[in-house]
Amino acid sequence: MLPLTLAAVGQSHQIKRIGGNIETKKFLENIGLTVGASITIIQTMSGNVIVKVKESRVAISREMAGKIMV
Repeated sequence: MLPLTLAAVGQSHQIKRIGGNIETKKFLENIGLTVGASITIIQTMSGNVIVKVKESRVAISREMAGKIMV
């Protein structure tokens, strides 16, 4: 298991765990990032991550991406 910030670009991953407070978890859940969801990392820029989840592209800050374990 590794944080999303260290995962390889272009590969598909499954979310194993999401850390953080309740508000952070709720926000990520609302944009489709839940435990068990399959995501593909499209691009990383200075630690920030753009992922594809459920046919949508979502940009995640470095701080939030660090709380998502794949």
